[in-house]
Amino acid sequence: MSAIPSSLRSKMEESLVFKKGNNISILDIVPVSGGCINNTSKILTNEGSYFLKWNIDCDKNMFDLEKKGLDMLGSAQSIQTPQIISIESEYLLMDFIETVNVNTSSWEEAGRAIAELHQISSKSFGLDYNNFIGTLIQDNQQKDMWVDFYINQRIYPQLLSGNFPSSTIHLFEKFFINVEKFFPEECPSLLHGDFWQGNFLMSTDGIFLIDPAIYFGFREMDIAMTKLFGGFNNRFYEAYHEHFPLAEGWEERVDICNLYPLLVHANLFGGSYHSQLISIVKRFV
Repeated sequence: MSAIPSSLRSKMEESLVFKKGNNISILDIVPVSGGCINNTSKILTNEGSYFLKWNIDCDKNMFDLEKKGLDMLGSAQSIQTPQIISIESEYLLMDFIETVNVNTSSWEEAGRAIAELHQISSKSFGLDYNNFIGTLIQDNQQKDMWVDFYINQRIYPQLLSGNFPSSTIHLFEKFFINVEKFFPEECPSLLHGDFWQGNFLMSTDGIFLIDPAIYFGFREMDIAMTKLFGGFNNRFYEAYHEHFPLAEGWEERVDICNLYPLLVHANLFGGSYHSQLISIVKRFV
């Protein structure tokens, strides 16, 4: 964990004083684990705790776009996001969310909340601006058809920007020929876009979402990603289905939807993701 640069620390301290008053003082700065892209710390003060995410080498718009995503999710009302204290091109300072263990009723609440979020719709798939997933640009050019968006704004950009052999690209192109038959027709839904358990927090004040990569898309993209790293409690899926039933066969589409985050992970981290991608695509060609 890198030490916070002195210039950045000074800006953060000035922001806290401006927002909270002259009596606030920093008691300690504790590294927080969990982030693969940015540095993260818990700022303990005499007036509560705050969460600092910083990266002096990131795109100058990355944190501003993250704030836009949080604001849009927060406007859904069923979902809470941390209050932003200060934002600069190199950092994002927000309230620290003290988490509690997620019990059955919490999973039910989460299922209902995400179902309500997904009922927020748009005329098109995509968004009126591009944003980021990790450090990678997420192309949100709007499309009328989900399959068009899925292929050209999600899968192809990751294939072409990665170091994939021509045989892999050719295999995906064969998959694209029949991909339309796998997806039911649905209206676009507002998605978190990077919805794994690390970005879902439960506190005594309810559900909070962090680290969004929002766009309007096929809602099973969010649901599928919950399955990518072990899955949520079954009560989450049951509560979601009770409030916004998923189309028949959604469990068979999980791997198809997860091709996008797997491509992202392959491009960011390498490792065994390539073989996992090949195994999935071969099943559906």
